[in-house]
Formats: sequence, C-alpha cells, structure tokens
Amino acid sequence: MHECNAKSVRGVISGVLGGMAAIALGATLFVGEAAAQSSGQRVVIGETYIPTIWVDPDGCEHWVMDDGWEGYMTPHVNRQGIPVCRRGNVCGEMHSDQLFATNSANISASGRKHLAKFFQTTGAISYIITGHTDSRASDPYNLDLSYRRATAVASLAAAHGARIADVRGYGERQPKASNNTAAGMQMNRRVEIICIR
Repeated sequence: MHECNAKSVRGVISGVLGGMAAIALGATLFVGEAAAQSSGQRVVIGETYIPTIWVDPDGCEHWVMDDGWEGYMTPHVNRQGIPVCRRGNVCGEMHSDQLFATNSANISASGRKHLAKFFQTTGAISYIITGHTDSRASDPYNLDLSYRRATAVASLAAAHGARIADVRGYGERQPKASNNTAAGMQMNRRVEIICIR
C-alpha cells in the first residue's frame, strides 16, 4: 500500500512539474510574441514574417500574411467598408450625363452605340464596371443608383460578348472632383470601366 501511494504521489508531482514547465514555456512564447507584435512583426516558432499588401488584377488591395505553411488574406477596406482600389487599370470612363437621364439607369441609344463599340474594340480579358454619383441625394439612394447604372453597362457589355468580372456601385463615396461646383458634380457622375488584361 505504501508503494502504491508513493507511485501516485510521484505521478502527481510529475504532473504538477510538467504543468509548471508548460506554463513557463507558454509565458515565454507569449512574451516573445508580444514583443514581436509591438515591433510590427509576427513570430511563428523559429520564423518571422511581416504582413504585406497584394494588389489583384482589378487594382484592389488585400492584406496578406503568409509564413510558408499557410496563408491568410483579407480585402483592404476603408472606414466605410469600401475596398481600397487603385485606379491604374481604368481603361474607360463615361460621364453618366451622356449615358443616362437624371435618376435613371436606362442607357440612351447613343450611349448604347458608344459602349458597344468600346467593348468590341478594347480587347481586355474581362472588365469590372463601377458606378459613381455626385452627392446631391442620400447615400443609400446614390449607392443604389450607381449600382443600377453599373449593372446596365455590364449587361450591355455581356450582350456584346465581353466577360464581366465584377459590378460595383460606390455612390458618392469616391468623388473625382469637389461636389461644391456644377462642373465637379458632373465629373463625379460617371461609370468607370476597369480592364483586366
């Protein structure tokens, strides 16, 4: 009976010491990771890597973190939740006043002809269509109107054999000019076409 109790006491002591060692190791890793995070780096046992930004073919940014074993990527968005996209791939910009009547998403006959020619001659692999408005109406209304207009352009493009990768409506959230002047508002009412080549 004494031998059995001695074995169980040794087992308890061994378990307690093992648990203390695990806690000490965890604390060491936690302190090391906290120090690395404060310096802007991430520690993976034996490795250090830094988050970076990857730009996809349509010019939109994504946060990327990859240590070689597994990776993580998420869209880079601004405070309003809109993806951060670079304008470098914009291959066509049409003023909404030339394509649509006020508060309408129906493309005019001359606008349809102009857009058909554009999509037949541009020769991109696919397109991303983005709609924009001035700031005169409410934000929800402008988001909806810009999306409907971008969708109308995308439908016309698809009818002429163009491949559409995405359709987006930004409303008044990405102004190109000041909304304080009539000329600035006219520049903001636009449909941008991003070419993916």
